[in-house]
Amino acid sequence: MIDIKIIENVLFRGGKLDVADEEWKGIDECYKFLENFRRDKVIYGINTGFGPMAQYRVSEDNLRKLQYNIIRSHSTGAGAPLSESVVRAAMISRIGTFLQFRSGIHRDVVAQLVSYVNKGITPFVPQHGSVGASGDLVQLAHIALTLIGEGKVFYKGSLVDTQEALKAENLKAVELHGRDGLSVVNGTAVMTGLGLVTLIESKRLLEWMVAASAMVNEVVESYDDMFTEQLNGVRRQDGQQEVARMLREFTQGATLLRKRESTLYAGNDETYFKHKVQPFYSLRCVPQILGPVIEVLKNAERILINEVNSADDNPIVDPVSKSVYHGGNFHGDYISMEMDKLKIAMTKAIMLSERQLNYLLHDKINETLPPFCNLGQLGLDYGMQACQFTATSTTAECQTLANPMSIHSIPNNNDNQDIVSMGTNSALIARRIISNGYQVVSILLMTIAQAVDCLKLSGKLSPRSRACYDTIRAVFPAFSEDHPHYEEVASVEAMIRKNGLDILTEKSLSI
Repeated sequence: MIDIKIIENVLFRGGKLDVADEEWKGIDECYKFLENFRRDKVIYGINTGFGPMAQYRVSEDNLRKLQYNIIRSHSTGAGAPLSESVVRAAMISRIGTFLQFRSGIHRDVVAQLVSYVNKGITPFVPQHGSVGASGDLVQLAHIALTLIGEGKVFYKGSLVDTQEALKAENLKAVELHGRDGLSVVNGTAVMTGLGLVTLIESKRLLEWMVAASAMVNEVVESYDDMFTEQLNGVRRQDGQQEVARMLREFTQGATLLRKRESTLYAGNDETYFKHKVQPFYSLRCVPQILGPVIEVLKNAERILINEVNSADDNPIVDPVSKSVYHGGNFHGDYISMEMDKLKIAMTKAIMLSERQLNYLLHDKINETLPPFCNLGQLGLDYGMQACQFTATSTTAECQTLANPMSIHSIPNNNDNQDIVSMGTNSALIARRIISNGYQVVSILLMTIAQAVDCLKLSGKLSPRSRACYDTIRAVFPAFSEDHPHYEEVASVEAMIRKNGLDILTEKSLSI
């Protein structure tokens, strides 16, 4: 089984994808069964046309050409290319499908995909073209095009003709057999690959959101009972309890967080409490807001990993029952709906970060910090004021993009595809939202660092908060006089994209 750890290792840590001898045997047996079974039978995509053209029989002498035609005719994508990590994830997902031994594919196709993943040959795949119904026909056709030696690939940092990369790696274009062409293009691998990379990026972003939430509460000296096991444990929601645990771990050793027992519960006779008895919701309700987000991410991981390890093409070739079954395992609603949920959940998390940013920058609200965490001369210098514009506008874009895509079906393909998933579009939009989120959280972290210096708190932070502060300051030095910040925002974003919270201590908070 291909799990999320294997995928992360291959995509981001230089790991290799292995296929066991027993798996090669299963691929061979399924292929041989189909070769024998198809004789004297009408089977979709082997001796018929595709889609609405399935009503037309294809002559025996054109069967191999048919498999090439499905690839060439559907290589019609448009727009910017998908990132190399996404395409590699899509290829891993396609391999996962073939390892179910229900596709009737020739082992040469699978071997070529494995070689591409392990040798860093990444097909050029435009981002637009899939309606997510017969899977990702267009984008997968672009991957398949390179398997037969055509099209272009990214190789060693350059976009080159596929043949150039094949020659450099001593590989040859595959020759298609049986239903190889249809098997490669007919599935959900691209939306799944997009979903996997987006999920991995979301989990890392959420860790930084938890860190930022903990630090904001330390900076403004909130009461710590909102993180306690006693409070969060009586609400039977796993995600909330997990976020509360993470906040407790992150703030372990904190001296700035207040204890009600030593202030409000100790015979206090004040008539007006200058320090807030309860913080604003954006500070106090972090477990209740990010808890459901964690649960959405965990369910998305379950669905995505199930999809990687599923036979999601059509028809299904079953050497066990010795038959071929026609249906719609390529339909992408599982991925589409999970990506819709993920982008809604992560947009809510981004909104939380934006509100925390506003709290720190708004001196009339926090009643502690100078306007816009300004270390310079008020009126002459503007601190983090304009950075907030970027965070606010980016958050607003996320709110618009979070509208669900899975309900926007448009019939096409002569109405053969009369209800479609739009799964790849949903995943593309989700990834854009996560990219936006990194920008918002980067600005929040920068502002937290400025706030720490405004109040001279660096020596009073909890160990993890101090490590986070130092990490941010390494790429974003404290400033008092105004200067452009766009490169600093980009530097902080690059840093948190690359690193989880294990950069701060020996281990991350493990979402």
